Amino acid sequence: MAREIIFPNPNDAEDDGLIAVGGNLSEEFLLAAYSQGIFPWYNEGEPVLWWSPNPRMVLFPQKFKCSKSFKQFFNSKRFEIRIDFNFKEVIKNCSKVKRTGQIGTWITKDVIKAYIKLHELGYAHSIETYEGENLVGGLYGVSLGKAFFGESMFYKVNNASKIALFYLNKLMLNWDYHFIDVQQSTSHLRSMGAEDIERAKFLKILNEALKFPTKKGRWSMNY
Repeated sequence: MAREIIFPNPNDAEDDGLIAVGGNLSEEFLLAAYSQGIFPWYNEGEPVLWWSPNPRMVLFPQKFKCSKSFKQFFNSKRFEIRIDFNFKEVIKNCSKVKRTGQIGTWITKDVIKAYIKLHELGYAHSIETYEGENLVGGLYGVSLGKAFFGESMFYKVNNASKIALFYLNKLMLNWDYHFIDVQQSTSHLRSMGAEDIERAKFLKILNEALKFPTKKGRWSMNY
């Protein structure tokens, strides 16, 4: 299904990565895009814009950087991690995050609806951080083959989103995932081990990751 919709070759895009305009956020379009190294990003009222930037920031699970003090913090009893427990609330909280230099949010009502559908189909997943019964941080993304495409994260308590990423990385290591795609370069993610790679290299490692079956359905807490 993901290969039935063919986008323009990402290697033909400029470095900013804009590769196509239009289409929709159906599961067919989204899965086709991710499988070809492309993701949607646009503002309310615009047509859907599809991107494959160069370079691309990725996190290889074995290169994740985490201090000893943070590992001790992660292992404390203050927070609880849940997976795919409340995807809808995670993406809604992510839509409220204020981004530097950005007015409003790219996570529109249509985006929320589309990714909830992907979650129901077993492709989109959330890693959630709780303090008691309060959701205080988390992230969500899409899984295909041995690749995880991180979309967004949020926190209400310091380190809550970092804890979610730490846990996601442990899952990726346990399941032999090849990489976590974090899309755009940020100093915060770089400090945790993410790195910029050329788009051509990204597309190559993506094709390798897609040779493996997708781990669909609700993910388990066990790793």
